[in-house]
Amino acid sequence: MSAAYVSFGLAPAMRAGGVLADGGYQVHRDFVDFIVDGRPLLFQLSDLDAVSPLASDVPPAIFTAQVRSLLLESEAPLPDGRYVVYGCPECEDLACGAVTAVIERDGDDYIWRDFAWQSEDHADLELNGYHGIGPFRFHGDEYRAALGALLDDADAQAQPRRRVLLIGARVALLAKLAAALRTIGIGADITQDATGVPEEELRAYGAVAFGRAIGEAQRAAVRRAFERARVDVAYVDGLAPIVPLLVAQIEHALDRRPVAQRRLTRLVAADGEAGIEVTSPCRVRLTAYRLDRLYRTHTREVFDGILEAGLHRIALDAKAVKGESFVVARTSGSVLVEAMAR
Repeated sequence: MSAAYVSFGLAPAMRAGGVLADGGYQVHRDFVDFIVDGRPLLFQLSDLDAVSPLASDVPPAIFTAQVRSLLLESEAPLPDGRYVVYGCPECEDLACGAVTAVIERDGDDYIWRDFAWQSEDHADLELNGYHGIGPFRFHGDEYRAALGALLDDADAQAQPRRRVLLIGARVALLAKLAAALRTIGIGADITQDATGVPEEELRAYGAVAFGRAIGEAQRAAVRRAFERARVDVAYVDGLAPIVPLLVAQIEHALDRRPVAQRRLTRLVAADGEAGIEVTSPCRVRLTAYRLDRLYRTHTREVFDGILEAGLHRIALDAKAVKGESFVVARTSGSVLVEAMAR
């Protein structure tokens, strides 16, 4: 086999959920991604909204079975020795389409080859093959150590802290925000005072979101409560009483990955333009939200297209970003939010 040696690793990743401009929802998924030669393998697949089989929200027995399958300790789930590498983030149905590959042993090495998009029992490599990807040859000890660590570490199969504490003055808005977060798979609780919450409960939260009406004294008291419990959480200062905007802010706060493992790394909104930086080709959607003088929300999709890796400047419709306005940039795995500079 002529496959060149490349490094193999694993890293936490997420498929960002959100409330979309058309009123639809996109479910939040946490998973473990494959790092091939130092970069997420998913980034080599252009604009693909998918997750690996190593998702954090599957039962432990299924998670373990998926790891052992990749170690070739069980039969391939698909004909011709093919394994699902990335699948639909909403379900496990092959009919939705999946990226599959042949995984095999060659001596002590593991080889991934013949990547293809597959929606039936057999893959058509000529029609649907990813001809520019792979084959990859991994050193056996490195490959087994990375996957074996998932089996050895009980925390690897535990649910991440996908729960948010919401603190604000507008109870009705908080209730709508909590409902939206729960719809996309993020738990949410509402409180006005975290000082009396038991430490074990505080440890369940990954983020705290403050409404604009919450003063600094109350914010400081909440931070002290989490510090006493030795819980590292992300703090979100709500930009405006707009549920989809707040959901996007919280999604960004829950993303604790290094910048190098994200596709969308920068967003600037000023002078009627959005400045965006992406690390690999992907679909980017820009949504503008604004509040008028009567505090009514206006939403407009201002861009939806494939961007190549690098920096991009995108002109925004002046009507969409006049007054108090905000821009949300979204890819399948990343979300960024910025207030429009006045």
